[in-house]
Amino acid sequence: MTSPSSSPSPLTPVCRDLTALLGEHAVITDPVRLRTYECDGLTHHRATPGVVTLPDTAEQIAAIVRICNEYGVPFVARGSGTGLSGGALPREDGVLIVTSKMRRILEIDLPNRRAVVEPGVTNLAITEAVRDQGYYYAPDPSSQQICSIGGNVAENSGGAHCLKYGFTVNHVEACEIVTPDGDLVGLDRMNPGYDLLGAFVGSEGTLGIATKITVRLSRTPESVMTVLAAFHSIEQGGRAVSAIIGAGIVPAAIEMMDALAIEAAEAAVACRYPEGAGAVLIVELDGPEAEVARQFEQLEEICSGAFELRVAEDAVERAAIWKGRKSAFAAVGRISPAYIVQDGVVPRTSLGRVLAAIDELSAEYGIRVANVFHAGDGNLHPLVLFDDAEAGAGERAETVSGRILDLCIEHGGSITGEHGVGVDKSRYMPKMFSEDDLDTMQLVRCAFDPKSLSNPGKVFPTPRLCGEVPGIRKGVHPLVESGKAEQF
Repeated sequence: MTSPSSSPSPLTPVCRDLTALLGEHAVITDPVRLRTYECDGLTHHRATPGVVTLPDTAEQIAAIVRICNEYGVPFVARGSGTGLSGGALPREDGVLIVTSKMRRILEIDLPNRRAVVEPGVTNLAITEAVRDQGYYYAPDPSSQQICSIGGNVAENSGGAHCLKYGFTVNHVEACEIVTPDGDLVGLDRMNPGYDLLGAFVGSEGTLGIATKITVRLSRTPESVMTVLAAFHSIEQGGRAVSAIIGAGIVPAAIEMMDALAIEAAEAAVACRYPEGAGAVLIVELDGPEAEVARQFEQLEEICSGAFELRVAEDAVERAAIWKGRKSAFAAVGRISPAYIVQDGVVPRTSLGRVLAAIDELSAEYGIRVANVFHAGDGNLHPLVLFDDAEAGAGERAETVSGRILDLCIEHGGSITGEHGVGVDKSRYMPKMFSEDDLDTMQLVRCAFDPKSLSNPGKVFPTPRLCGEVPGIRKGVHPLVESGKAEQF
């Protein structure tokens, strides 16, 4: 560890205690090394952490949090740093707790279809550990090779196969967590009473830090069929998606990419999608062999308007089809110096109208938008492309990005499907929720974290009940005063 600057710092005693706890090798204060942790995958939000810690155990995390409580210092947990909402953005006046060293698979219990893992274990590592036994872990974010389970729990991550199999919350059976005051407690889905585990998953680090996660394992399906359908226009592809769902087919995944996203993927990974496609649809069917065969017959008929239909013959061809989609976010870096990833949701029936409106915004502001999305559940991932060296381009991109979220809300959707709110979308929360809604959410947060030390400044547009400044409420909350809620 390098020592803090010679001028007195509020973090000096904190660093002293952290070093005594962890050793110099696990406490970072060097300004150059700190910059490694200044952002997550959404790089246009940046802040250099005051100090970074690299704990090895849950007990060390609990002790770090107790030190933060002693000095009234905020703390933020970070896993692999692949988040896309600024959820792990550090505090310049606080401690960043990095869980990436905690990457042991502690137990695999196949009879009960469970695995117990530490938060730094990568998503894909769980599947790799049980694949030979005929099991896998179903949630599969595009970053599954590097994203960590702790971060997946914090953000309630989804992925291409969440249409059929659900999000992280549907596959987490229990969590050991460090509460915001430094206690180690267990949350289990089987416990009676309040669903505290359900509240914790997706709380974006505002209710504590997961230190041990019990996940559900799924049986590998008997048959898997991956199909790529190429259409001349995205409108044709959208109609096919509606028809597939309308026919009662529930594929494991339905993904769509427009022409600009395809161009980026070709430049990055040479995925060799059909030339001239205005949109490609990737549909994956899985389940009993007879069921998959019947669904494929229906799919062929529904996609009769496609000018090319490819069916993967084996795992290698399946991986080749998915390669372009899985690399889409990073791939746009080949065709644009900078970009913003968005994460809105609309009803499937509104896909066509919203995509047309995004095209109009693109033309109005002179900002290109590449569309990649989980078409089956209407989860859009518009990639707003701009040149950060061009004066005003970043501001125009931010405007387009925000107006896309407005479109999602106007059409009865949501500002996020799986990336979380973080700092990036917190200002849009009042457009979705009333003041009473937001206050009720904050009451839940304050029950866990009355000092507002655990990942403060995330999710909520303005702090309300926990003493953060600025706060728009003073004194006792009306719900508390009326006896309808408790504030701890």
